[in-house]
Amino acid sequence: MTNETTIKNSKLLTGTVVSNKMTKTVVVEVASFKKHPKYGKFIRRTKNYKAHVEDSAAYKVGDKVTIQETRPISKDKHFLVVTTK
Repeated sequence: MTNETTIKNSKLLTGTVVSNKMTKTVVVEVASFKKHPKYGKFIRRTKNYKAHVEDSAAYKVGDKVTIQETRPISKDKHFLVVTTK
């Protein structure tokens, strides 16, 4: 896999690792705040993304990571882990 950190117009998301049990894949939970269209209350939404990484054992559950959108790697996986905080 080549270094694809220079893709233009790709999403950058920040979240926490919730699973590292797959080979070369980590599951990242990304939280966002959305405003309810009618009532105006802000609601916290979470979504899980599968992200590609060469060594999934290097990431522990609870680590803060930044993921970047890339070409489809598999059916569910279309993000790469870029940095760790």
